[in-house]
Amino acid sequence: MSPRRMETKPVIFCLKTLLLLYCLVFWVTGVVMLSVGLWWRFMLGPFTSLISTGSSNAPYVLTATGGAIVLFGLFGCFATCRGGAWMLRLYAVLLSLVFTTELIAGISGFVFRHEIKGTFLTTFSDAVMRYDGRDDRSLAVDGVQRRLLCCGVHNYTSWLGSLYFPAGGVPASCCISFSDCAAADLKDAALVSHKVHKQGCFELVTSFLEGNVGIIAGVTFGVAFSQLIGMSLACCLSRLIHGNQYEMV
Repeated sequence: MSPRRMETKPVIFCLKTLLLLYCLVFWVTGVVMLSVGLWWRFMLGPFTSLISTGSSNAPYVLTATGGAIVLFGLFGCFATCRGGAWMLRLYAVLLSLVFTTELIAGISGFVFRHEIKGTFLTTFSDAVMRYDGRDDRSLAVDGVQRRLLCCGVHNYTSWLGSLYFPAGGVPASCCISFSDCAAADLKDAALVSHKVHKQGCFELVTSFLEGNVGIIAGVTFGVAFSQLIGMSLACCLSRLIHGNQYEMV
């Protein structure tokens, strides 16, 4: 064995170890994204109608991306263990596709965040005006008001002009305390202000988005640019294996 190959062998072993660790982290990231996509699809389905004028493809894209990352991560582990130069190059190409997809998604979400807020205002206002207490969007409105401890779009007065108010008043999901929230009180425009939450749901949601947009963008771009580490490791290892004709024993 030539001295050069003897010197290169520890470097290859080190790169393979680092790449295997990266593939493991990459695979875990895919599992998390896949789980979040499925959770969004099956648990948050009704709430999606409040942030989109039509059917949203976001949970499907997230699920598909997570599934692809899981498969790519497994392939990366296999390629690293086998030490095949062409497989490592293919893995680098797959990582570049994931990087491009995540980068486009992150930039789109950051650039169009104001349009997302406008769409939420429109769809949530329409859901309040057409509330009947039975359909999916009405149940989603109740869920938002109960979980966020808010009432209406801007405040409880958003309900006074709704189709539901003359017959049902303000929905019980706005109540501060259900034990102190009689049906007659909810129909009294003067009395109801003391029984329901004062803050509107739109302000709460938009405040959360604006307050955390930096964190969300940082995590998104951080995950995306981490693919560059994997691509660099895969390309370096592929070049070393190809140049020194390294074979696993």
